Amino acid sequence: MSLPAHTVPLFADIDDVARRLAETGYLPDTATATAVFLADRLGKPLLVEGPAGVGKTELARAIAQSTGSGLVRLQCYEGVDEARALYEWNHAKQILRIQAGNAGAGGDGEAWDRTRGDVFSEEFLLSRPLLTAIRRTEPTVLLIDETDKADIEIEGLLLEVLSDFAVTVPELGTITAERRPLVVLTSNATRELSEALKRRCLFLHIDFPDPDLERRILLSRVPELPAHLADELVRIIGVLRGMALKKLPSVAETIDWGRTLLALGLDTIDDEVIAATLGVVLKHQSDQVKAAGELRLN
Repeated sequence: MSLPAHTVPLFADIDDVARRLAETGYLPDTATATAVFLADRLGKPLLVEGPAGVGKTELARAIAQSTGSGLVRLQCYEGVDEARALYEWNHAKQILRIQAGNAGAGGDGEAWDRTRGDVFSEEFLLSRPLLTAIRRTEPTVLLIDETDKADIEIEGLLLEVLSDFAVTVPELGTITAERRPLVVLTSNATRELSEALKRRCLFLHIDFPDPDLERRILLSRVPELPAHLADELVRIIGVLRGMALKKLPSVAETIDWGRTLLALGLDTIDDEVIAATLGVVLKHQSDQVKAAGELRLN
């Protein structure tokens, strides 16, 4: 299989992906391991979609940790723009340099021309996540997190950058990646991403794990937790996720609940324990009231 230019594989095969991610504590299913391998081998961005709390961001972290790659993160939000995502100029420093140049020029036009050219040099360029990832020569995972929260205009910028892994700074020229980062985009599907952006990516949907996988995840992260407590926690979490709650419990919150039981020195789970610790997994009062009714807590 031929490799895209500038791409050096991080993983040998799908089994290598599964094994190395598991060593970090992230237990992927076959679909996830396959998607990561293909994103690495084909040099294509991986768009990971799913509800909040299923481990989309954690997947990117696990890839970086398992391969010894640097993690560069662009956190998307409403209003994020090119200056925050790509690069901007250090205007305060530019003004200081111009003022110093004017003071020393004494009306010399050539000195002013030199100063004007100098303030648009590397010294004054502030790299933001996209440019930072492109300029790195070491193995890099670029995480573009919660892409669906950004305004649709930012997708045009992402398309440009992810197409060629190059950025044009008018004052400096085109900066091209020497080593392409492995790119992971995440989305909670709060809005549809453009078809153009989707075409650039491989797609992976992650849902909450089935009970068996979640039990294994829980015990891998909290190995001191007795198996019978893990079974009961996973069962209760399954009940909660079947309810119409404002925020369903995440896998991370399942792990936190297991650690909570250990911290309290408990070896059984009864109604009193659930009621006292429900705030570990449910962060809205209305959700706790619903859960108490569904679980028939006293």
